[in-house]
Amino acid sequence: MIDTEALPVEELGAQAVEWRRRALQGDLHARGLAHELEAELRRRVGAPRPDHSTLDLRPLEHRQDRRRWWKPW
Repeated sequence: MIDTEALPVEELGAQAVEWRRRALQGDLHARGLAHELEAELRRRVGAPRPDHSTLDLRPLEHRQDRRRWWKPW
């Protein structure tokens, strides 16, 4: 186990990214450690603020492509 409270924020973030990468590559034991590191990082820094400029705030029916039920020949 890693002592998360002793790590500086930069190192904590780097470790979280590394362990999440390992978890995504299939390492079964990396998922829990990645979650623990990310939770500690969120506790210290806070949740990241969403970038509203990149969010699509249109209603769902305007975001979906409307497919025709018939094919024009």
